[in-house]
Amino acid sequence: MSKTHLTTEKFAQMGLEPEVLAGLESKGFHYCTPIQALSLPLLVEGHDLAGQAQTGTGKTAAFTLPMLHRLSQSAAPKNKFGGKGIRALVLTPTRELAAQVEESVREYGKYLDINSTVVFGGVGMNPQIDRIKRGVDILV
Repeated sequence: MSKTHLTTEKFAQMGLEPEVLAGLESKGFHYCTPIQALSLPLLVEGHDLAGQAQTGTGKTAAFTLPMLHRLSQSAAPKNKFGGKGIRALVLTPTRELAAQVEESVREYGKYLDINSTVVFGGVGMNPQIDRIKRGVDILV
């Protein structure tokens, strides 16, 4: 997130769980970008939202932070293999963006008991299937 696009709104004012804030602070992020300042309060409360902003303005954090916040407030169901059941699905148009989103989920959620994985075509299916069977909260 570019520092030239920051607002005076702090992530600490957005109602996020302390563990999510700790993940942000470990990355050196303290202030919201405009898309984050507008979207986080609504998404933390559970509202739907469609937003648009330029590349590099923090859209990924704008939707992953409230997702992590909300998932941290409840236990994961079990899948039919005994692992965690998928609780969130993120679809992206490219494998590069999928990998970026999943990395953000891991970084921002590193202090939570929430795990994620990324799947995409062009690679072996079986390792990806095995990972889902073992259990994952967020599938990208």
